[in-house]
Amino acid sequence: MSAVTHRIYFSPGMFGFGRLASYDYFAHLEKALEARLRPHGVEVETYVVDVPPTASVRRRAARLAELVARTSEHDAGDRGPIHLVGHSTGGLDARLLASPDAVLPIEAGALDWLPRLSSITTMSTPHYGTPLASFFATVSGQRMLYSLSALTFIALTLGSPPLAAASAIVVAIGRLDRALGVELRLLDSTTDALLRVLDDTRSREVRAYLDAIKQDQGAVIQLTPEAMDIFQSAVGDRPGVTYQCTASMAPPPSPSKMLRVLGRPWGTVSTAIFTTLQGLTTRYDDRYPCAAANAGEQAEAALVRAFGRTPGARANDGVVPLRSQLWGKVVWAGHADHLDVLGHFQGGSVPGHVDWMMSGAGYDHARFTEMTDAIADGMLAASKPGTRG
Repeated sequence: MSAVTHRIYFSPGMFGFGRLASYDYFAHLEKALEARLRPHGVEVETYVVDVPPTASVRRRAARLAELVARTSEHDAGDRGPIHLVGHSTGGLDARLLASPDAVLPIEAGALDWLPRLSSITTMSTPHYGTPLASFFATVSGQRMLYSLSALTFIALTLGSPPLAAASAIVVAIGRLDRALGVELRLLDSTTDALLRVLDDTRSREVRAYLDAIKQDQGAVIQLTPEAMDIFQSAVGDRPGVTYQCTASMAPPPSPSKMLRVLGRPWGTVSTAIFTTLQGLTTRYDDRYPCAAANAGEQAEAALVRAFGRTPGARANDGVVPLRSQLWGKVVWAGHADHLDVLGHFQGGSVPGHVDWMMSGAGYDHARFTEMTDAIADGMLAASKPGTRG
Protein backbone atom coordinates (compact mmCIF):
# COMPACT_ATOMS: atom_id res chain seq x y z
CA MET A 1 0.00 0.00 0.00
CA SER A 2 1.40 3.39 -0.94
CA ALA A 3 2.06 5.95 1.78
CA VAL A 4 -0.47 8.69 2.44
CA THR A 5 0.65 12.09 1.24
CA HIS A 6 0.53 15.01 3.66
CA ARG A 7 0.41 18.35 1.90
CA ILE A 8 1.84 21.31 3.82
CA TYR A 9 1.23 24.88 2.66
CA PHE A 10 3.39 27.72 3.99
CA SER A 11 2.27 31.35 4.08
CA PRO A 12 4.85 34.09 4.83
CA GLY A 13 4.46 37.19 6.96
CA MET A 14 5.06 40.90 6.56
CA PHE A 15 8.83 40.57 6.16
CA GLY A 16 8.40 37.28 4.29
CA PHE A 17 8.57 36.61 0.60
CA GLY A 18 8.14 32.87 0.11
CA ARG A 19 10.68 32.34 -2.66
CA LEU A 20 12.42 35.38 -4.07
CA ALA A 21 15.41 35.62 -6.40
CA SER A 22 16.26 31.94 -5.83
CA TYR A 23 16.16 32.37 -2.04
CA ASP A 24 13.65 30.26 -0.12
CA TYR A 25 12.38 31.94 3.04
CA PHE A 26 10.90 28.68 4.42
CA ALA A 27 13.72 26.36 3.31
CA HIS A 28 14.89 25.39 6.82
CA LEU A 29 11.38 24.85 8.15
CA GLU A 30 10.26 22.82 5.11
CA LYS A 31 13.30 20.56 5.31
CA ALA A 32 12.93 20.05 9.07
CA LEU A 33 9.24 19.13 8.95
CA GLU A 34 9.75 16.73 6.04
CA ALA A 35 12.56 14.99 7.94
CA ARG A 36 10.35 14.56 11.01
CA LEU A 37 7.23 13.36 9.23
CA ARG A 38 8.68 10.83 6.77
CA PRO A 39 9.89 8.32 9.41
CA HIS A 40 6.23 7.93 10.38
CA GLY A 41 5.44 6.37 7.01
CA VAL A 42 4.00 9.41 5.26
CA GLU A 43 4.97 11.19 2.11
CA VAL A 44 5.26 14.96 2.30
CA GLU A 45 4.67 17.59 -0.37
CA THR A 46 5.32 21.23 0.50
CA TYR A 47 4.17 24.41 -1.18
CA VAL A 48 4.86 28.07 -0.49
CA VAL A 49 2.20 30.58 -1.45
CA ASP A 50 3.24 33.65 -3.41
CA VAL A 51 1.34 36.50 -1.77
CA PRO A 52 1.73 40.28 -1.94
CA PRO A 53 3.73 40.85 1.26
CA THR A 54 1.59 43.57 2.82
CA ALA A 55 -1.71 43.09 0.97
CA SER A 56 -4.90 42.64 2.98
CA VAL A 57 -5.34 39.39 4.88
CA ARG A 58 -8.43 38.69 2.75
CA ARG A 59 -6.47 38.99 -0.50
CA ARG A 60 -3.65 36.87 0.88
CA ALA A 61 -6.09 34.20 2.11
CA ALA A 62 -7.64 34.05 -1.35
CA ARG A 63 -4.21 33.41 -2.89
CA LEU A 64 -3.62 30.61 -0.40
CA ALA A 65 -7.01 29.04 -1.18
CA GLU A 66 -6.28 29.10 -4.90
CA LEU A 67 -2.87 27.45 -4.43
CA VAL A 68 -4.32 24.61 -2.34
CA ALA A 69 -7.16 24.08 -4.81
CA ARG A 70 -4.83 24.07 -7.81
CA THR A 71 -2.36 21.60 -6.32
CA SER A 72 -4.82 19.18 -4.73
CA GLU A 73 -7.71 19.03 -7.21
CA HIS A 74 -6.46 15.87 -8.94
CA ASP A 75 -5.95 13.84 -5.75
CA ALA A 76 -8.40 11.15 -6.78
CA GLY A 77 -6.71 8.19 -5.10
CA ASP A 78 -4.65 9.98 -2.46
CA ARG A 79 -6.82 12.32 -0.47
CA GLY A 80 -4.45 12.71 2.45
CA PRO A 81 -4.48 15.45 5.08
CA ILE A 82 -3.75 19.10 4.36
CA HIS A 83 -1.86 21.31 6.80
CA LEU A 84 -1.50 25.10 6.75
CA VAL A 85 1.52 26.75 8.35
CA GLY A 86 1.59 30.51 8.64
CA HIS A 87 4.40 32.68 9.94
CA SER A 88 3.45 36.10 11.30
CA THR A 89 0.66 37.52 9.07
CA GLY A 90 0.56 34.17 7.28
CA GLY A 91 -1.09 32.62 10.33
CA LEU A 92 -3.99 35.05 9.95
CA ASP A 93 -4.30 34.10 6.28
CA ALA A 94 -4.77 30.49 7.30
CA ARG A 95 -7.27 31.28 10.05
CA LEU A 96 -9.40 33.48 7.80
CA LEU A 97 -9.33 30.91 5.01
CA ALA A 98 -10.53 28.15 7.34
CA SER A 99 -13.17 30.25 9.09
CA PRO A 100 -16.67 28.85 8.44
CA ASP A 101 -18.05 32.35 7.86
CA ALA A 102 -15.28 33.69 5.61
CA VAL A 103 -16.29 35.30 2.32
CA LEU A 104 -13.31 35.37 -0.02
CA PRO A 105 -12.90 36.66 -3.61
CA ILE A 106 -12.39 33.19 -5.11
CA GLU A 107 -14.09 31.01 -7.70
CA ALA A 108 -16.66 28.38 -6.84
CA GLY A 109 -15.01 25.11 -5.89
CA ALA A 110 -11.80 26.72 -4.63
CA LEU A 111 -12.60 25.49 -1.12
CA ASP A 112 -13.65 21.93 -1.96
CA TRP A 113 -10.52 20.67 -0.19
CA LEU A 114 -11.51 22.08 3.22
CA PRO A 115 -12.88 18.73 4.52
CA ARG A 116 -9.28 17.46 4.25
CA LEU A 117 -7.83 20.30 6.35
CA SER A 118 -6.30 18.69 9.45
CA SER A 119 -4.23 21.36 11.14
CA ILE A 120 -3.31 25.03 11.19
CA THR A 121 0.02 26.00 12.73
CA THR A 122 0.62 29.67 13.47
CA MET A 123 4.12 30.89 14.27
CA SER A 124 4.80 34.32 15.77
CA THR A 125 1.39 35.41 14.52
CA PRO A 126 -0.21 38.67 15.77
CA HIS A 127 -3.64 37.20 16.54
CA TYR A 128 -4.46 40.27 18.64
CA GLY A 129 -2.41 42.73 16.61
CA THR A 130 0.97 44.34 17.15
CA PRO A 131 1.88 47.93 18.11
CA LEU A 132 4.56 47.81 15.41
CA ALA A 133 1.81 47.82 12.76
CA SER A 134 0.53 51.12 14.14
CA PHE A 135 3.99 52.56 13.60
CA PHE A 136 4.34 51.10 10.09
CA ALA A 137 0.98 52.61 9.15
CA THR A 138 2.46 56.13 9.43
CA VAL A 139 4.09 57.83 6.43
CA SER A 140 7.59 57.47 7.86
CA GLY A 141 6.80 53.95 9.04
CA GLN A 142 5.81 52.90 5.53
CA ARG A 143 9.19 54.02 4.21
CA MET A 144 10.91 52.23 7.08
CA LEU A 145 9.04 49.00 6.30
CA TYR A 146 10.21 49.29 2.70
CA SER A 147 13.85 49.73 3.74
CA LEU A 148 13.73 47.01 6.38
CA SER A 149 12.22 44.56 3.90
CA ALA A 150 15.09 45.19 1.50
CA LEU A 151 17.55 44.85 4.37
CA THR A 152 15.97 41.55 5.45
CA PHE A 153 16.34 39.97 2.03
CA ILE A 154 19.90 41.15 1.52
CA ALA A 155 21.01 40.14 5.00
CA LEU A 156 19.54 36.65 4.62
CA THR A 157 21.05 36.11 1.19
CA LEU A 158 24.46 37.74 1.66
CA GLY A 159 24.96 37.20 5.39
CA SER A 160 25.43 40.92 6.03
CA PRO A 161 24.59 43.94 3.87
CA PRO A 162 26.84 46.94 3.21
CA LEU A 163 27.52 48.49 6.59
CA ALA A 164 27.28 52.08 5.41
CA ALA A 165 23.76 51.59 4.08
CA ALA A 166 22.64 49.56 7.09
CA SER A 167 24.08 52.17 9.44
CA ALA A 168 22.16 54.89 7.61
CA ILE A 169 18.95 53.02 8.37
CA VAL A 170 19.88 52.97 12.05
CA VAL A 171 20.38 56.75 11.96
CA ALA A 172 17.05 57.21 10.18
CA ILE A 173 15.26 55.04 12.74
CA GLY A 174 16.55 57.27 15.50
CA ARG A 175 15.02 60.31 13.83
CA LEU A 176 11.68 58.88 12.76
CA ASP A 177 9.60 60.63 15.40
CA ARG A 178 10.54 63.94 13.84
CA ALA A 179 11.16 62.71 10.29
CA LEU A 180 10.41 65.13 7.48
CA GLY A 181 11.70 65.23 3.93
CA VAL A 182 15.43 64.83 4.55
CA GLU A 183 15.15 61.66 6.63
CA LEU A 184 12.61 60.08 4.28
CA ARG A 185 14.81 60.85 1.28
CA LEU A 186 17.71 59.32 3.22
CA LEU A 187 15.71 56.11 3.62
CA ASP A 188 14.93 55.98 -0.09
CA SER A 189 18.53 56.58 -1.15
CA THR A 190 19.74 54.04 1.42
CA THR A 191 17.43 51.37 0.03
CA ASP A 192 18.72 52.06 -3.48
CA ALA A 193 22.26 51.65 -2.18
CA LEU A 194 21.33 48.30 -0.64
CA LEU A 195 19.84 47.04 -3.88
CA ARG A 196 22.91 48.00 -5.88
CA VAL A 197 24.86 45.17 -4.23
CA LEU A 198 22.63 42.64 -6.04
CA ASP A 199 23.12 41.46 -9.58
CA ASP A 200 20.68 42.76 -12.24
CA THR A 201 18.37 39.73 -12.17
CA ARG A 202 18.00 39.60 -8.42
CA SER A 203 17.71 43.37 -8.18
CA ARG A 204 14.74 43.40 -10.59
CA GLU A 205 12.94 40.68 -8.66
CA VAL A 206 13.53 42.33 -5.30
CA ARG A 207 12.46 45.73 -6.61
CA ALA A 208 9.22 44.17 -7.87
CA TYR A 209 8.68 42.69 -4.41
CA LEU A 210 9.34 46.05 -2.77
CA ASP A 211 7.03 47.81 -5.24
CA ALA A 212 4.27 45.44 -4.12
CA ILE A 213 4.82 46.72 -0.57
CA LYS A 214 4.43 50.30 -1.75
CA GLN A 215 1.32 49.58 -3.79
CA ASP A 216 -0.73 47.65 -1.24
CA GLN A 217 -0.32 47.98 2.52
CA GLY A 218 -3.76 46.74 3.54
CA ALA A 219 -2.34 44.22 6.01
CA VAL A 220 -0.33 46.88 7.83
CA ILE A 221 -3.53 48.66 8.83
CA GLN A 222 -5.30 45.38 9.57
CA LEU A 223 -2.58 44.25 11.99
CA THR A 224 -3.03 47.21 14.30
CA PRO A 225 -4.47 46.22 17.70
CA GLU A 226 -7.65 48.18 16.98
CA ALA A 227 -8.29 46.42 13.66
CA MET A 228 -7.50 42.96 15.04
CA ASP A 229 -10.16 43.56 17.67
CA ILE A 230 -12.67 43.24 14.81
CA PHE A 231 -10.87 40.22 13.30
CA GLN A 232 -11.16 38.34 16.57
CA SER A 233 -14.88 38.99 16.82
CA ALA A 234 -15.59 37.80 13.27
CA VAL A 235 -13.18 34.95 12.47
CA GLY A 236 -14.02 31.63 14.10
CA ASP A 237 -12.24 28.29 14.18
CA ARG A 238 -13.34 25.48 11.88
CA PRO A 239 -14.71 22.47 13.80
CA GLY A 240 -12.53 19.36 13.53
CA VAL A 241 -9.35 21.28 12.65
CA THR A 242 -6.43 21.29 15.09
CA TYR A 243 -5.10 24.77 15.86
CA GLN A 244 -1.60 24.95 17.31
CA CYS A 245 0.95 27.69 17.72
CA THR A 246 4.51 28.54 18.65
CA ALA A 247 5.21 31.56 20.83
CA SER A 248 8.49 33.31 21.51
CA MET A 249 10.10 36.36 23.01
CA ALA A 250 13.54 37.90 23.02
CA PRO A 251 15.31 39.31 26.09
CA PRO A 252 14.90 43.07 26.61
CA PRO A 253 17.74 45.46 25.74
CA SER A 254 20.64 45.48 28.18
CA PRO A 255 24.24 46.75 28.33
CA SER A 256 25.49 43.16 28.32
CA LYS A 257 23.69 42.50 25.03
CA MET A 258 25.47 45.42 23.38
CA LEU A 259 28.80 44.37 24.88
CA ARG A 260 28.49 40.95 23.25
CA VAL A 261 28.40 42.47 19.76
CA LEU A 262 31.06 45.14 20.23
CA GLY A 263 33.83 44.62 17.71
CA ARG A 264 31.39 43.02 15.25
CA PRO A 265 30.28 45.91 13.02
CA TRP A 266 27.31 44.15 11.45
CA GLY A 267 26.30 42.70 14.81
CA THR A 268 26.25 46.18 16.34
CA VAL A 269 24.08 47.59 13.55
CA SER A 270 21.72 44.62 13.57
CA THR A 271 21.32 44.76 17.35
CA ALA A 272 20.51 48.48 17.18
CA ILE A 273 17.80 47.85 14.58
CA PHE A 274 16.30 44.97 16.56
CA THR A 275 16.36 46.97 19.80
CA THR A 276 14.40 49.78 18.13
CA LEU A 277 11.79 47.38 16.70
CA GLN A 278 11.49 45.64 20.06
CA GLY A 279 10.97 48.98 21.80
CA LEU A 280 8.19 49.95 19.40
CA THR A 281 6.54 46.58 19.99
CA THR A 282 6.48 47.08 23.77
CA ARG A 283 3.98 49.94 23.42
CA TYR A 284 0.82 49.04 25.30
CA ASP A 285 -2.79 50.24 25.38
CA ASP A 286 -5.14 48.93 28.07
CA ARG A 287 -8.07 49.13 25.64
CA TYR A 288 -6.30 47.05 22.98
CA PRO A 289 -3.76 44.96 24.88
CA CYS A 290 -2.67 42.61 22.05
CA ALA A 291 -3.62 39.63 24.19
CA ALA A 292 -6.54 37.40 25.10
CA ALA A 293 -8.35 38.23 28.31
CA ASN A 294 -7.71 34.62 29.34
CA ALA A 295 -5.11 32.59 27.46
CA GLY A 296 -6.20 29.35 29.14
CA GLU A 297 -4.51 26.90 31.49
CA GLN A 298 -2.61 25.00 28.79
CA ALA A 299 -1.10 28.17 27.32
CA GLU A 300 -0.13 29.61 30.70
CA ALA A 301 1.44 26.33 31.79
CA ALA A 302 3.44 26.17 28.55
CA LEU A 303 4.75 29.70 29.12
CA VAL A 304 5.78 28.96 32.69
CA ARG A 305 7.59 25.79 31.59
CA ALA A 306 9.43 27.72 28.88
CA PHE A 307 10.35 30.85 30.81
CA GLY A 308 10.07 29.86 34.47
CA ARG A 309 7.51 32.60 35.02
CA THR A 310 4.45 34.18 33.44
CA PRO A 311 5.68 36.75 30.88
CA GLY A 312 4.08 40.19 30.96
CA ALA A 313 2.15 42.03 28.28
CA ARG A 314 5.20 43.86 26.90
CA ALA A 315 7.28 40.74 26.19
CA ASN A 316 7.79 40.32 22.43
CA ASP A 317 9.93 38.81 19.69
CA GLY A 318 10.87 42.17 18.19
CA VAL A 319 7.79 42.30 15.96
CA VAL A 320 4.85 40.65 17.76
CA PRO A 321 3.95 40.65 21.48
CA LEU A 322 4.31 37.19 23.00
CA ARG A 323 0.73 37.09 24.24
CA SER A 324 -0.59 38.07 20.83
CA GLN A 325 0.96 34.88 19.43
CA LEU A 326 -1.23 32.52 21.48
CA TRP A 327 -3.92 30.65 19.56
CA GLY A 328 -4.99 27.06 20.02
CA LYS A 329 -2.58 24.67 21.69
CA VAL A 330 0.87 26.08 22.46
CA VAL A 331 3.12 23.29 21.17
CA TRP A 332 6.35 25.21 21.71
CA ALA A 333 7.38 28.37 23.55
CA GLY A 334 10.85 29.74 24.13
CA HIS A 335 13.39 32.49 23.68
CA ALA A 336 13.66 33.46 20.00
CA ASP A 337 13.15 36.46 17.79
CA HIS A 338 10.69 36.84 14.93
CA LEU A 339 12.91 35.23 12.27
CA ASP A 340 14.74 32.68 14.46
CA VAL A 341 11.79 30.29 14.44
CA LEU A 342 12.04 29.90 10.66
CA GLY A 343 15.63 28.77 10.92
CA HIS A 344 17.16 32.20 10.32
CA PHE A 345 19.53 32.07 13.26
CA GLN A 346 23.28 31.78 13.69
CA GLY A 347 23.71 28.13 12.80
CA GLY A 348 27.32 27.47 13.68
CA SER A 349 28.07 24.20 11.87
CA VAL A 350 24.68 24.21 10.14
CA PRO A 351 25.14 25.66 6.64
CA GLY A 352 22.74 28.28 5.36
CA HIS A 353 21.46 29.54 8.71
CA VAL A 354 21.87 33.32 8.76
CA ASP A 355 20.93 35.56 11.67
CA TRP A 356 20.31 39.18 10.77
CA MET A 357 18.22 40.07 13.83
CA MET A 358 20.88 40.08 16.53
CA SER A 359 18.42 39.78 19.39
CA GLY A 360 20.51 37.94 21.97
CA ALA A 361 17.79 35.29 22.28
CA GLY A 362 20.31 32.45 22.05
CA TYR A 363 18.08 30.40 19.75
CA ASP A 364 20.02 27.49 18.30
CA HIS A 365 19.68 24.25 16.37
CA ALA A 366 18.63 22.29 19.47
CA ARG A 367 15.68 24.63 20.05
CA PHE A 368 14.79 24.56 16.37
CA THR A 369 14.74 20.76 16.46
CA GLU A 370 12.61 20.74 19.61
CA MET A 371 10.15 23.18 18.04
CA THR A 372 9.82 21.39 14.70
CA ASP A 373 9.42 18.05 16.49
CA ALA A 374 6.48 19.52 18.40
CA ILE A 375 4.87 20.96 15.26
CA ALA A 376 5.23 17.65 13.39
CA ASP A 377 3.81 15.70 16.32
CA GLY A 378 0.79 17.97 16.32
CA MET A 379 0.26 17.45 12.60
CA LEU A 380 0.44 13.69 12.96
CA ALA A 381 -1.98 13.67 15.89
CA ALA A 382 -4.41 15.85 13.95
CA SER A 383 -4.28 13.43 11.01
CA LYS A 384 -5.12 10.23 12.87
CA PRO A 385 -8.38 8.52 11.84
CA GLY A 386 -11.26 9.72 13.97
CA THR A 387 -9.48 12.92 15.03
CA ARG A 388 -11.57 15.22 12.87
CA GLY A 389 -15.08 16.11 13.89
